[in-house]
Amino acid sequence: MTAPSEQQWFKSSYSGGSGTECVECAYVRDRTLVRDSKCQGDSPIGVRAQTWQAFTHALKRGDLALR
Repeated sequence: MTAPSEQQWFKSSYSGGSGTECVECAYVRDRTLVRDSKCQGDSPIGVRAQTWQAFTHALKRGDLALR
């Protein structure tokens, strides 16, 4: 996998508007990388593309409770 610093990171639309709860994502081949924007030096979590897509679709449908 390519080093996280070389990825095109974007802020999740589900991140808090206050700037204190920011999730960033980057697409890499067959994975989506996820990280906390305040901890950019830490290793991101890699999720299979199909799993990430199922997760985001469930969020959009309201199938998952956000707390």
